[in-house]
Amino acid sequence: MDQALLLVRNELPAQGFRLAALSGSCHQCLYQFLAFVPPSNGSLRNPGTAAVMVDTQHPLTLLLNSSVGDRELCKIQYHFGEFGNYSLVVKTPSTSTKTVSCDLVINEGPINSYLPILFAFLVYMGILAILIVGRLFMKIDPVRNWVYKKLNRRETDRPINSELGSPNTTDSVSSDPTPRLWSTASRQRLRSLDTFRGLSLIIMVFVNYGGGKYWFFKHESWNGLTVADLVFPWFVFIMGTSISLSLSSMLRWGSSKRKVLGKILWRSFLLILLGIIVVNPNYCLGPLSWDNLRIPGVLQRLGFTYLVVAALELLFTRAGAESRALETPCPALQDILPYWPQWIFILMLEVIWLCLTFLLPVPGCPRGYLGPGGIGDFGNYPNCTGGAAGYIDRLLLGEKHIYQHPSSSVIYQTTMPYDPEGILGTINTIFMAFLGLQAGKIILFYRDQHKQIMSRFVIWSIVMGIISAILTKCSKEEGFIPINKNLWSISYVTTMSCFAFILLLLIYYLVDVKRLWSGAPFFYPGMNSILVYIGHEVFENYFPFKWKMQDSQSHAEHLTQNLTATTLWVIISYLLYRRRIFLKI
Repeated sequence: MDQALLLVRNELPAQGFRLAALSGSCHQCLYQFLAFVPPSNGSLRNPGTAAVMVDTQHPLTLLLNSSVGDRELCKIQYHFGEFGNYSLVVKTPSTSTKTVSCDLVINEGPINSYLPILFAFLVYMGILAILIVGRLFMKIDPVRNWVYKKLNRRETDRPINSELGSPNTTDSVSSDPTPRLWSTASRQRLRSLDTFRGLSLIIMVFVNYGGGKYWFFKHESWNGLTVADLVFPWFVFIMGTSISLSLSSMLRWGSSKRKVLGKILWRSFLLILLGIIVVNPNYCLGPLSWDNLRIPGVLQRLGFTYLVVAALELLFTRAGAESRALETPCPALQDILPYWPQWIFILMLEVIWLCLTFLLPVPGCPRGYLGPGGIGDFGNYPNCTGGAAGYIDRLLLGEKHIYQHPSSSVIYQTTMPYDPEGILGTINTIFMAFLGLQAGKIILFYRDQHKQIMSRFVIWSIVMGIISAILTKCSKEEGFIPINKNLWSISYVTTMSCFAFILLLLIYYLVDVKRLWSGAPFFYPGMNSILVYIGHEVFENYFPFKWKMQDSQSHAEHLTQNLTATTLWVIISYLLYRRRIFLKI
């Protein structure tokens, strides 16, 4: 899978050559030796040959250097196709010239490995069409009455507390699938928030299960973005939004700050504990052992981020700020200025991140290094993966207690352990959640004023996009601070928050304003996000979420298995929702 066969044929009579390759996704990397091809015996019937496997995920540059004098013979750029069979013929066009020609011939055409994605898309669109037609039939009174009589449909109206700071409001599931908007008079749940959370979660589950083994459903090797890099920051963002709404609700209904702080501490403790004991360890390898237990993790970072952001909101919340009772000198910043102590705290955290990232001396590495190490940067800093971020984790946590197989190990061939959920990156995760908190404050501040809410979301998205453009110079590799999920760089946060504000705006408009969409199916896992996340991690290797495949080198089989597992969690979350079963901490 993701490979092709390359047969190299050397018809040069007097010299062999070395074949090396460089991946198009590997920035400033060293060429990697593939094979030595011996010279021919002076006859076309006996050329020197070699067979190598080449990567098909990204374009490759092939470099041929003569074994005599290390002279470059030719260089070819080509994007090979999966399971293709190719020949590279190296020869001189005529005996009177020393010019070397390198001709690439397709012996057997590659397969189209993206067809399974198209087929899966058509299947899900077909299911969606059936559901839409069924819903239209349900609008016919005789049909609806007959179905209700057969199913004995029950009301499930009740107040529901979702985890991770989801708003404590009432969700209505009745014959009207589009409940009223949340307001001060009615503690009605904003379905768009659960829909946003569920969308992020379902993509996260699909990616964690393998994403069909496609490279764009895996995390980027270093700088840049793939689909897999989008979901975790979106989940953090909506967690921040929910914190704003839930704390406001609890305080408005008379809970003391001391009691709320106790809930925040307990919830954070449970998240961190679940991450360390339940999710991270691989119990298939034996009992839990402190010798190689990974300390950082997704739930650990969520728990600590929740603690900081929720405590910050609780500490500096001001009576009257949400009801616009406080006057501000600048109307354009009236949803920001009342919270200036929080912004000062967050900006101080960002200064700390910048100082540690660019000023902390790292042994054997240049100051301010943001690269992957390994063969990157022409192999000059092989043990500097992640710069200061990696150094801090190895120093404080120890190499055995952080992630051992970072995404950079494949393309950049890094050997140092590096944790994408490490200590330093947590600072920017807090910033991401705080931007989500700001989105929640906008919803509270402009309560029921849909145009104001959506216009503020657009403004915030534009501001974050401009900051990202400046930091990255609109480039993947050449910016001041590239977009990097492993580092959780500040440009990564501003870019993801730019997308998050726009995505939240669209879902809010469709679900809560125009009521064109109920949020299904993403709404249901969004209501049970902790259960779905922990469940998909714990039962990952169990049937029916995983089974022995007939062809483990097939994208189609992997995609089928991963989509089936993801769909099962959507169905499970729907059934739990119907039975009013919610795991909350």
